[in-house]
Amino acid sequence: MRGRLLSEHGRATLQVALPTSDTAIMRVLRTEFGIGLDGVRAVLEQVLTGQYSGTLPEMELLARKLRASGVEAAASRPGPE
Repeated sequence: MRGRLLSEHGRATLQVALPTSDTAIMRVLRTEFGIGLDGVRAVLEQVLTGQYSGTLPEMELLARKLRASGVEAAASRPGPE
């Protein structure tokens, strides 16, 4: 299903407003993905640079959890080229 969503609708990215608390983002990522510190640091870098992507529902859910933790976040799709 995930592959089909990506194929039909493209990728969405997670955007966070800077400056933001790396600790708060890392806490949410560790809780949601069950990953260790090394893994979460790599994902954090992608999030902070606007490169973390997935389906729109995935990014919206993560953005919602980040906002609940006090981080200004939103999911977005790239515009048409």
